Parts: sequence; C-alpha cells; structure tokens
Amino acid sequence: MKRKGLVLAMVLMMVWITACGNKGGAATNDPDANDTVTVWTYPVHGTYEDDLKDLIADFNKEHPNITVKTEMLSWAEGPKKFDVALNAGNPPDLYFHSVDGTYVNTGLALELDSYLTPEIKDDYMPGTLELGQIQGKQYGLPLYQFQWAWGGNKRILEEAGIDWQAIQKNGWTWSEFNEAAAKLTKTLDNGSKQYALVTDGTSLDFIEMLSRNNGMIDVLDDSGKFQWNDGRILDTLSFIKNLMDQGYMPKETAALAPAKRTDMFYAGETAIISKAIPYYDVMIQNRNKDIDAGKVQGEKIDFVLLPVPHNDNQPAATTMGGEGYVAFKQKKDKGEQHAKNTFLVMEALSGAKAGNSANELALPFVRQSQADLFKGKELGQQFNLDAAKEMAKHIAMPVVLKLDIDKASQQKQFKEQVVKPNIQALFSGEKTPEQIAEDFKSKGQQMFGQ
Repeated sequence: MKRKGLVLAMVLMMVWITACGNKGGAATNDPDANDTVTVWTYPVHGTYEDDLKDLIADFNKEHPNITVKTEMLSWAEGPKKFDVALNAGNPPDLYFHSVDGTYVNTGLALELDSYLTPEIKDDYMPGTLELGQIQGKQYGLPLYQFQWAWGGNKRILEEAGIDWQAIQKNGWTWSEFNEAAAKLTKTLDNGSKQYALVTDGTSLDFIEMLSRNNGMIDVLDDSGKFQWNDGRILDTLSFIKNLMDQGYMPKETAALAPAKRTDMFYAGETAIISKAIPYYDVMIQNRNKDIDAGKVQGEKIDFVLLPVPHNDNQPAATTMGGEGYVAFKQKKDKGEQHAKNTFLVMEALSGAKAGNSANELALPFVRQSQADLFKGKELGQQFNLDAAKEMAKHIAMPVVLKLDIDKASQQKQFKEQVVKPNIQALFSGEKTPEQIAEDFKSKGQQMFGQ
C-alpha cells in the first residue's frame, strides 16, 4: 500500500511540474501568455513601415505579452524567400499576399472561419471578405482591393476631343476605343509619333484584361471549364492585332519592358497606358511636385483613370482582387492558442487604421470602419476616386478563389507556357491570331482535357 501511495504521489508531482512548465507557454489557453507572432510583409506604400509600427504599438497596449516580430521583404526577393520557408514547413505566421490555392495545398494555411466574429464580418463591405477565401473557406483578411485599369493623359485626351468623363462614367466599347485611337494617333511637331496606347511585351495583364472584357473571366471559368477555345479568344487576339496594324500601338511592342511604357507615358508619347492602377494618380501628383521643385525634368501630367474597353456584345468587367494578410501554421504546430494569437495580430493589422494603405494607394476600402475613418482624407483626385468606385461595380471575382488546387495550378502553367510566348509572337507579327487561337485550343485540350 505504501508503494502504491508513493507511485501515486510521484505521478501527481509530475503532472504538477508539467502544468507549471507549460504556464506562460504559447500552447496554453491563457490569452495573456507570452507568445511571439512573426509577420513577413512588404513596403505596401511609402510610409507603410511607420503605419505598421503604429498598429503594433496599439495592439501591444491591449496584448502586452504578445510580441509581434516583423520583417520587411523586398518585392524582388521576398516571394522567393517565402516559398523556401513554406516548402520547408516553417512559414511566418502572417504573410502579406493575396490568398493562393497552392498555400492551401501545403496544409499549412490556417483556416480562419472559427475566429471571425459577427462584428468583423459585418464590418467588411459586401463581396470583399470573399476576396480572402479559397472555395468558400477563409484564409486571409484583405487590406485593400487591388484594381487594374488603363490610364490616360488628360491633356492629350482633351486635345483630341475625347470625352474622358463620359468614359469614366459609362465605360466604352472596342468600337468606341478604335474611333478614339484614330484621333489619338498622330505625328508630333518634332517628328516623333504619338500613340494611342502603349503596353509592354512581357506581361500577361494586357490580354487578360481584354479577354475578361470579352466574356471570359479567365482561362478557366469558376467551374474549371476551359474558356479560351472559341471565337471569343480569336476576337480578342484580332482586336489586339488591329491596334498594331493601324499603328495605334508601337510596332516594337514585343521588345518594350514595363519601365519603357511608363517612360513613354511620362514623355507624352502615348495618350493611354496599360496597365494602370488608381495609385498612379497619387504617384504622378508627387512627380508633378518634383517637377515644380526642379528635382525632375519633364512635362507635368494630369492623370485620368480609365476603364478597360469591352467587346461591343459583352459587359464590362473590372480586374480586381484582394491583397492583405494570409495566416499560416508550421509543420511543428505551435498549438491552438498560438493560432488565436496569430489571428488577433492579423485583425489588428487589417482594421480601421490599417485602411491608410487603401487611402495611400487610392484604392477602394474593404471595411466600413476604414471608409468612415478616412472620409474626407482621400489622396486621389475626386474624379478618379469616383471612377474607381464605378469600375468596382463591375468586379470580375478572381476565378482562382473557386478553383480546386490542381485546376488553379494547371491554369497558371498554361499562362506561363502557352499564353506568354504566344502573345509575344502576336506583338512581333510572328504568328497570326488564327494560329494562336488554334494553339490555345490544342494545348488546352492537352492540359485540361477540354
């Protein structure tokens, strides 16, 4: 009996020691337990690092025992560093990015639905919380809605008699754009040519935005059906070729880098640039100030945000999505309390004050509390802010948010291996729209079985 009593006492002692050892650890149910949450992010806008410090300082007033460790990544090298960490099973707790099906496929993306309160859900504008979901499950909280558009030089548009205000309000068709392009293309007094439109020869955004405005939201639709195998893609390719043939775009488009198209826009060599984001308004206003101060040489530009034209027989569709923080767990799981703490930090970095990112970038807010806090403090010109809101009514929800992981991966592969070389061949005149459309069809059959 004495031996049994001794054994029982030893067991109780071990339980007590274990409990004491866990006290203050991240895996306990104590919300005030010491814990560290890691955040990898980017210079989202010029003063974002200062914003981040303020948001974390506010958070630590309520949660002094949760340390938030941040690392500011570069846009060039950050994605590679994150991919290495994710593949090694040790991603940061929070990463600034749009949600991605490949993240979910690793099993390390943290599902957030159980942490979302009704108050948080109700604060998000209609349709914006969904921008952080994959197949209906929440993995991220968007900080803002990114928006792709075209951008115009107000002076050049008005000199050609283009009613840019009507375009901002009502949009425009491919036919209407062609009519405008004829007026915008001319030889300048110095002998150089002014183009209606410039894009670069390396990016996919040009054909993606135009095909989206021809009834094809993406290569696949949200059910996984292959879209780029019928007359709509041929019409899109033919529209682009006509822009080249008519001289509305530079013949050397295939060789233009993204930086070059921006230089041409600044130099007044083109009326319209593709692609443009609402932030261009703020960026060009700052450039104008530098010109006034003698820091930069060149003509000041009054920027006009323009919707992408749509096929005459199809509705307008604006390329938009959400960017913000995505939550992760690690291969060596740190427990439920750490996951809860991660969400607490995530919410703090995505709340009302965090709306300054959308404000700085002249992008639509995702939360009502953000819109209320920054009302009257908007940085963009009002007519461009109104245009962005109008375009947001025609949002084309990203297809990748609804595709299964394999389909999303196949679509990405198709764009890189099939679309990119073909659009370059179209720009260079090496292939006709008919040849490219046939290649899309045959390669789509091979990759998607459709």
